[in-house]
Amino acid sequence: MKRGVFLDNHKKYVLWIIDIAKLLAVVCGATLLGILFVKSGFPETNIVVIYIFAVLLVARFTKGYFYGILSSVVCLLCFNYFFTAPYHTLAVNDPSYMITFCIMLITALITSALTTKEKLMTMEATRKGMESQTLYMLSSKLSDAADIEAVIKIAVESMSRLLQVNVGCIYVGEQAEPIYIQQLEKEQLHRSVTDVDEIRRKFTNLRTEYLENEESWTFPVNGQNRLLAVIMIDRKVSEEELSSNKKLIHSMIENISLALERIEITIERVRDRQRMERERERANLLRAISHDLRTPLSGIMGSAEMLMDMTEKDDNRQKLLKGIYQDADWLKSLVENILSLTRLQDGKILVHKEMEALEEVIACAVAHIEKNYPDREIQVEIPEDFRMVPMDAKLIEQVITNLLDNAVKHTTCEEAVTVCVSYLPDKAQVTVKDEGEGIAKEDEGNLFQIFYTSKTRAADVRKGIGLGLTICETVVNAHGGTITGRNRKDGKGAEFIFTLPVSVQEE
Repeated sequence: MKRGVFLDNHKKYVLWIIDIAKLLAVVCGATLLGILFVKSGFPETNIVVIYIFAVLLVARFTKGYFYGILSSVVCLLCFNYFFTAPYHTLAVNDPSYMITFCIMLITALITSALTTKEKLMTMEATRKGMESQTLYMLSSKLSDAADIEAVIKIAVESMSRLLQVNVGCIYVGEQAEPIYIQQLEKEQLHRSVTDVDEIRRKFTNLRTEYLENEESWTFPVNGQNRLLAVIMIDRKVSEEELSSNKKLIHSMIENISLALERIEITIERVRDRQRMERERERANLLRAISHDLRTPLSGIMGSAEMLMDMTEKDDNRQKLLKGIYQDADWLKSLVENILSLTRLQDGKILVHKEMEALEEVIACAVAHIEKNYPDREIQVEIPEDFRMVPMDAKLIEQVITNLLDNAVKHTTCEEAVTVCVSYLPDKAQVTVKDEGEGIAKEDEGNLFQIFYTSKTRAADVRKGIGLGLTICETVVNAHGGTITGRNRKDGKGAEFIFTLPVSVQEE
């Protein structure tokens, strides 16, 4: 910071010396010309005009009103010293000269003020024209930028051209890796881009327009809700020059911010499109495989069941045939789940709600589970008051079946599995709970994630592919309800709870 302040003061001092030199040169020139006019016999009025013209020149070629006013006073003193009697002294013998001096001073001051004002207006018009041209060129280039790196390069080049110093820019957004580009590679303004978090922290709740250090002025490039990049300007630019270009710099930063956000939105859309395409391809593949598997599996199950009926109960082949039937039935349930999920996600299965008795739907699901697991008994707790609930009975039956199947697979024959129904003022609640080992901590946040399967299940439990709970969530959400899974608070085991609105909602 000390280096930057020293450079600013040194530059101001040099400019002051130059303007004073200009003033002295013009006044000396006017005085010499006046002496020449006196020797040539010209009247004193011509010398007054020469000095007024000198004031005009000083006001035109120096900065600010100060030098014009100073030149007016100096010219008056020179006229008195060199061209009025007594000569070479500031004394005045003729009182009429006082009027001349006053008129000369007033005329010089007005000339100086008007010239300086005109010059400042011209400079302001030139500056605005340059700003408009700079912003137009920047906007044109940014509109053609195809990626974040191109935007950063354009930003650095434009800023550097405007301020005639080294400029660097670091992209710290979330749609790409950090990028650092600067105009002059030899004069490094930033050492590394590994401290992105530190950069973000510095600009969080920033109360000033920029940060400064010994090497650069650093401006934030903010998006709608976060920091996108930072622009570093070499400290060779004085604070006064920075202040004079502040409006233009902020306008350029706004354009850069809009360009970066446009590129980020484009990147996000491309990623979403690619993600949707992958999901579509996966769903099509799963659907095709499922359709091709369903028919032969049905044939295998039918053949196995027919062979079991033709085989004696005590025949050793009976156990083998039963195993074939159960494995084929398990594969068929997986295929049905895959088909159901892909159809639900594609919107090909519509929810047709009708007023149904929840108890009857639960009974069908329990009957299905007890058929597949004849050695298991499902406990059902249903309140005495009978209510009708709007639902698609077939889909809700599949939800309950999947939850019960999941509970049976994670418990032994001695551990109870229970279905409970309760009615709240605005919804019906179904709870499927068991007395098994419960939900592992690492599985709690992934229960309904597609294709997620627990890594903590017992070795003798048949491994699924992680679709059952995903289907449950999709169906329940389509009904306007909610579903959650957690460990039981009244004992060991897990419980899955889903709710259904008791009033018919507009689809």
